[in-house]
Amino acid sequence: MARNIKSSKELGSLTDYELLSEEELKDINSFGVLLKHKKTGARIAIVSNDDNNKVFSVGFRTPPFDSTGVAHIIEHSVLCGSRDFPAKDPFIELAKGSLNTFLNAMTYPDKTIYPVASCNEQDFQNLMHVYMDAVFYPNMYKKEEIFKQEGWHYELESEDSELIYNGVVYNEMKGAFSSPEQFLFRTIQNALFPDTAYGVESGGDPDYIPDLTYTGFLDFHKRYYHPSNSYIYLYGDMDVNEKLDWLHEKYLKQFEYHYVDSEIKFQEPFKERRDLTTFYPLSEQEELASNTYYSYNMSIGTSLDSELCMAFQILEYVLLSSPGAPLKQALLDAGIGKDIISSFDGDTYQPIFSVIAKNADINQKDDFLRVIKATLEKVVKEGIDEKSLRAAINYYEFKYREADFGQFPKGLMYGIQMLGSWLYDDSKPFIKLNSNTLFENLKDKINTDYYVRLIENYLLGNPHVALVTLVPKKGLTSEKEEKLKGKLQAYKESLSGEEIRKLIENTNSLKEYQDTPSTKEELESIPLLSVEDIDKKSQPFYNEEKDVDGITIVHHNVFTNGIAYMRLIFDLEDIPKELTPYIGLLSSVLGLVDTEHYSYLELSNEINIHTGGISCDLSCYGKKNSMNEYLPALIMDVKALYEEMDDAFDLLKEIISFTKLEDKKRLLEIVSEIKSRLLMHLTSAGHSAAVDRAMSYFSESSRFSEEVKGIAFYKFIEKLEANFIEEADEVIRKLKLLMNYIFRRENLIISFTSNTDGLDTLKGKLLPFVEQLKEEPVEKEEEHFELRKANEGFKTSGQVQYVARTGNFLRAGHQYTGALEVLKVILSYEYLWTNIRVKGGAYGCMCGFSSISGNGYFTSYRDPNLKETNEIYDKTAEYIRNFTADERDMTKYIIGTISGIDTPRTPRMKGDASMGAYITGLKEEDVQKQRDEVLHATKEDIRKLADIVKAIMDCGNLCVIGSESKIEQNRDLFMEVKNLSN
Repeated sequence: MARNIKSSKELGSLTDYELLSEEELKDINSFGVLLKHKKTGARIAIVSNDDNNKVFSVGFRTPPFDSTGVAHIIEHSVLCGSRDFPAKDPFIELAKGSLNTFLNAMTYPDKTIYPVASCNEQDFQNLMHVYMDAVFYPNMYKKEEIFKQEGWHYELESEDSELIYNGVVYNEMKGAFSSPEQFLFRTIQNALFPDTAYGVESGGDPDYIPDLTYTGFLDFHKRYYHPSNSYIYLYGDMDVNEKLDWLHEKYLKQFEYHYVDSEIKFQEPFKERRDLTTFYPLSEQEELASNTYYSYNMSIGTSLDSELCMAFQILEYVLLSSPGAPLKQALLDAGIGKDIISSFDGDTYQPIFSVIAKNADINQKDDFLRVIKATLEKVVKEGIDEKSLRAAINYYEFKYREADFGQFPKGLMYGIQMLGSWLYDDSKPFIKLNSNTLFENLKDKINTDYYVRLIENYLLGNPHVALVTLVPKKGLTSEKEEKLKGKLQAYKESLSGEEIRKLIENTNSLKEYQDTPSTKEELESIPLLSVEDIDKKSQPFYNEEKDVDGITIVHHNVFTNGIAYMRLIFDLEDIPKELTPYIGLLSSVLGLVDTEHYSYLELSNEINIHTGGISCDLSCYGKKNSMNEYLPALIMDVKALYEEMDDAFDLLKEIISFTKLEDKKRLLEIVSEIKSRLLMHLTSAGHSAAVDRAMSYFSESSRFSEEVKGIAFYKFIEKLEANFIEEADEVIRKLKLLMNYIFRRENLIISFTSNTDGLDTLKGKLLPFVEQLKEEPVEKEEEHFELRKANEGFKTSGQVQYVARTGNFLRAGHQYTGALEVLKVILSYEYLWTNIRVKGGAYGCMCGFSSISGNGYFTSYRDPNLKETNEIYDKTAEYIRNFTADERDMTKYIIGTISGIDTPRTPRMKGDASMGAYITGLKEEDVQKQRDEVLHATKEDIRKLADIVKAIMDCGNLCVIGSESKIEQNRDLFMEVKNLSN
């Protein structure tokens, strides 16, 4: 059995495959093999190692011809049933009933990929089977309803009703195009590469999606979804021979070789800069002034030059991303924009380097160009600061070595990185996985002219440039809505009575299709594990109280590969409530302003040279079984190699004890950037923002979070920016007061994640650090937020809604049970999914129930509806009361629930989860009890939860972030209607 192979010889004779290359991937402790399927030419890359979180992906080069979103719609549609798995939605069946650690599909500008991951052998095989069948034998050829549901369709309820467009991708992209930043990045790519696939929108432009026909949709699949155009990826600890044999026998050998013209064309460089100006919508209440975007964008070589790409990643950080970066600072100093955004996108064939000034004035284009040119010329003339380069290289090298992608399996991310070269050169799948030598080479070039020559050649002397200007326009959304309404009305009026009746019939027919469940036989075709395949024991916590130099810390003893993760948790419970919004500001200021010994640029360099990062955040820890108790906290996170802990403590001390807060110009820059980034977050993650706001009506902990990072904080920052000159002195006074309140020895709890050797690095360092914290007592008095239900509708210039309902079930006398986790899966993938996503056309919907506080929520994402979604929420308890499921269904829901609970954790995540349990009072036996309740949940247990959901709904807390017109149409649902941004 070829597991964890070290040589291609271990694969045997490879009768059906041709060995193209093999390579030791030392940097990631793996062995790479590149194969080609002899019969079809399918490309296979194997990354073999001992990681039990196995990853499989099948992908295709899918360069689009137009902006109808055909590649994106196919990505959705192939997962709606196939030859071996004819159920209507195998993807959701897997989400409900597999132990996957990742399950999704993604459309990119030039490729579409279908990755899955699992730690369970049989589950992994099942996932591979469903995905291979989906991409090669989808049911969408038999059922046009799939195209209509996932892509677009005309919807007409009756002869008198309004004709509209609906469809999941159509509504998803309406949401995407509602974000000016997302719209800008799409426009940049289109502008730089007009003659290639990058010149159109692979996700779909809502204005063009309805141009796609069912025939064109199927033709695209026929063209590209063939093994000869496929990229198959296997990662982790598995029997590679078995997988290769199965792929050949079950799928690949069924096909002949077929030439597929899917080459990603190279855009010939421009001879001169191209300028493009376009418009984006503002709501009626937003100001036109200081709302223009300028972006200067350059094509930089190709992604096959890994050294060039990494060098520009570093240059982007040095010039624009780091605090005090010269080009960013020059633009801010010149008053061109209030937020400078930058990026280097090396994932497409021709990478893009972008400089973006946000919140600029309409007449600043020439100044924008002048400052960029003058600053880059100055950098070339004077050279790049050596420490800045070293800091940037260390920053990326630390991230690369750590390979911590949070909840995304690292094998998944390696596979996506590989396609950044493999897609454009069949012989180069592994060039982005061996980067240690690359970092050493780039370090060796610090004291040469290498980096300034790159600036000269690619940023100053490069004619392949697009200047894209995004100009605000009030009423653009309503203008487009009216135009579309008129177009559809004119189309309706052009139809005969028979044609109108046909549209109504088609609408009813689609709804009937959506209402008709898959048959028992179809559902049972999807492989399912048994409850016996599930580990009965919950994941452990790693909490040991340790005495280090007389200081008590909580140590989480896990293997971290030589990296220490330290979390300094400062209790904010006794901070006066009037200062709460300033806590949010302070958390964004710390580390980004001068200290007594460093400028903020120097401080940033020192942090990145000596650590893997120091960051400041705010969190709220609930208390087990309490609606009202909580611990608000300011958290200083640091990660560093064991040998760098001395420097880490010195830098923490510098930030906590020697931060200077008097620089009003710098403070205003930070305030403006917070405002810009926060609005981007609130509009792109409106589902969670609306939930947090609706929770703040009744929950003190949620109110705290809302005041320091939610809509309330945004309103505070918005007002502060507008009145900063008058309020600056008072802001500085309050920030200093907060520093005195917060950084006290009595407030500090220390969390430390490392192995035993790492713990030893604290000795002799911890006591001097703690001793410099303030010890004199401060006056404290118990305060509470005044809570009230507001039921708000927040208007934006977007075209979709985020609809949230919240409440608390502990207040109604109910207790948490693990069965609620099973209910979450049932609702998210059955009731809510069917009614809000499948029938309603929203891109997403979800719910959740807190085991700590008793808070519950329901929310939708990129939702074309509002009132209808709220009504669906109201009927949830009735659905639960009448819930029925056979033994197989319950097994499926239980497995899907455990999948979400047992997501593999990185060392950092293990430490953070353990510390969270320590503070909240959650014990391992509590978690085990909840797991047992999940494992033994019955349909009767689920029905009993109807009263819990009714209690949440009876609270009547509603918050919606959405389009002006939709909120105005439903004004009667709200107590208050206001603009998200003024």
